[in-house]
Amino acid sequence: MATLVLDNPALGRGTALNPPEPQRPVNYAQDETSDAAVMLRVAAGDEAGFNFLVGKYHRAMINFLFRMVHNQAVAEELAQEVFLRVYRSRESYRAEAKFTTWLYRIATNLAVNHARDTKHERAASTIYLDAPDEESGTTPDVADDAPSVEQRIVRDERMAAIRAHVMALPERQRMAVLMHKYQGMDYRQIGDVLKLSESATKSLLFRAYQTLRDKLKDFV
Repeated sequence: MATLVLDNPALGRGTALNPPEPQRPVNYAQDETSDAAVMLRVAAGDEAGFNFLVGKYHRAMINFLFRMVHNQAVAEELAQEVFLRVYRSRESYRAEAKFTTWLYRIATNLAVNHARDTKHERAASTIYLDAPDEESGTTPDVADDAPSVEQRIVRDERMAAIRAHVMALPERQRMAVLMHKYQGMDYRQIGDVLKLSESATKSLLFRAYQTLRDKLKDFV
């Protein structure tokens, strides 16, 4: 009986009776209207397709990068560089990843490199309190029904604290929070960008949000 068990191929000795079939890569270009399909057409020389993608994601790229660098001019320059790299790398794009995953990976790498290159400058940088709120699109001194001075001060202090503590997070946690909170990306999308499993992404975000809750408990 023991011999039969040890010689059972299902336990790894010998060839498996029914080896699993290799998983086929996902093709995100099957839908001809998808961004992936458009990008493949760009690779084939479709300039109009490239202009379409730039128009669709340019503002989102600036918003994402601004959250990283807190400088509008730098964010716009980096966004331009993102799309320049997209165009230069068009022939290497494979529809095995969503276009947005590829796009945010390029943006993330650029933002990380910029942060490393300007580490000493950022130590003395200013938090921009007059930046428009991404959800409402308003600044503190517009709209007739603006909050009182006291309410505005408290709100601005809270926003400044949030921004400062988000930027102080470890690199990957910061990237994950920005993509999750401000870009609305789910765990799988963030994991694809950061090259993490979905469970590792969840754990990364849990640690990041726990840190932020602890740091911001006086503002809740």
